[in-house]
Amino acid sequence: MFYGAAQWDPWLIVAQIVCLQCLYYLTVGLCLSLLVAPRVSKMSLVYFFDFATVNASAPTGWCVIASIFLSSIAGAGVLVYLVERTRKCLDFSSTLYIIHLFICLLYGGWPSTITWWVVNITGLAVMALLGERLCMKHELRDIPVGRHRSNTI
Repeated sequence: MFYGAAQWDPWLIVAQIVCLQCLYYLTVGLCLSLLVAPRVSKMSLVYFFDFATVNASAPTGWCVIASIFLSSIAGAGVLVYLVERTRKCLDFSSTLYIIHLFICLLYGGWPSTITWWVVNITGLAVMALLGERLCMKHELRDIPVGRHRSNTI
């Protein structure tokens, strides 16, 4: 989609990061609305950015964890079409989760639970590794050659 010339284009990189971040939060929101919304009385940004909601001791916490993992899998699929390069998947995945960490810091303070760190680092690994695998598969596709050749010499 945004794959361009071999030269360094900072505006392209910023656009890719913004698109990836927006699509990530869109998928997190969709997953949270499907998994968490039926369990709680009121949805809020707490489920996106507060580290306290990511806990393994409550059913709602497990739904938040599942939403994060499903979003990282969807993010790997987005990497194929947005980044299109295997060698850039780790960079873009790391950038996404670092920006998410900064937003969480601003929203709820330093994430002090080990569960939050394990879930987000695992989500980063899933997104990066699965994204690399899918991008590699996409890059190694055969180039289609037309069936009919021109008879002009």
